[in-house]
Amino acid sequence: MPLAIRTDACAFDFLSLGALIHRLDPGPVPFRKARNFDIHVSGGEYNVSANLSDCFGLKTAVATAMVNYPIGELIQGRVREMGVTPFYKQFEHDGVRGPNIATVYSDRGHGVRAPIVFYNRANEAGAMLKPGDFDWKAIFSQGVKWFHSGGIFAALSESTSELIIEGMKAAKAAGAIVSFDLNFRAKLWKSVGGDKKAVEVMRKIVANVDCLVGNEEDMQKGLGIKGPEVTKKTDSKLDSDVFFGMIENTVKEFPNVKMVATTLREVHSTNRHDWAAVLWLEGKRYTSPTCALEVIDRIGGGDGFASVGGGDGFASGCIYGLLTGRDPQQALNLGWAHGALLTTYHGDTTMATLAEVEAFAAGGGARVQR
Repeated sequence: MPLAIRTDACAFDFLSLGALIHRLDPGPVPFRKARNFDIHVSGGEYNVSANLSDCFGLKTAVATAMVNYPIGELIQGRVREMGVTPFYKQFEHDGVRGPNIATVYSDRGHGVRAPIVFYNRANEAGAMLKPGDFDWKAIFSQGVKWFHSGGIFAALSESTSELIIEGMKAAKAAGAIVSFDLNFRAKLWKSVGGDKKAVEVMRKIVANVDCLVGNEEDMQKGLGIKGPEVTKKTDSKLDSDVFFGMIENTVKEFPNVKMVATTLREVHSTNRHDWAAVLWLEGKRYTSPTCALEVIDRIGGGDGFASVGGGDGFASGCIYGLLTGRDPQQALNLGWAHGALLTTYHGDTTMATLAEVEAFAAGGGARVQR
């Protein structure tokens, strides 16, 4: 049976739970030589809400931590600009040590030089979030169609994974679809127990999920699912059979999962990729077209939903299609198209319009629009 998405009037089409961050971006210049940088507001979970609001016109929200200091004010302003309704757990900054909103540092790389990403998540307010911090009953009483969180937030602390499960259970009780982006990040999990801890935590979370997203590394390292060896030569090959095999193995262990989606990417250089996506829904397989990407900002996909760069864009388009009653192939193609477009912008959230996404999904190219 298809996903049981609510069709009644709801205050929110989509609600995400996760930590907001600010990303410092010196462009293609390595940080050790940087003189200036752009500031992008991001979050592996928040970006999907932002994209669904700004590009696709849906009513979205985010539950997250907020700190009362200038960085927090900057971030609140960007959240407002994207049209996302915030549910903040407020923290006071002590003027010296925090709590802080995390900083992510990432240059864009170029050509044969890969992007470099590193973090300062010390004393992060997002990691302090815990069960009981949000009034889920009040939030869901307004009506929510889809609830989403991810593995980046789960890796921040023991309490954040517990909060995810609390939110998922409240969402299910309120009739919302529940999705989770595995988003395995080795650097984050290493600081809280490593790969073994990641599998333990992620499996508990995925037991509560309807829709799952993750590439082959996410499923192997995040869930302990057996599959082909993950290599460092490329992010992935455009072999959908490999991914569908991983998906079949995953849903055998988690029969509650009704949908699995992921992006496929073959990396020729930092700025030149081949790009596709797959969707498994209730046992049926769907594959997107394949296109060649000329990437401006690989990290700009929000570092989330299936693959770095374009990943959160893929999530947004696919979820939009499903929420608005498109058939699975159309939903997949919208996700594929929006993810591709997102790699052509600077920053972590969308600059696309719905018309542009639909045109590209339907086979539109890069000819000048006159």
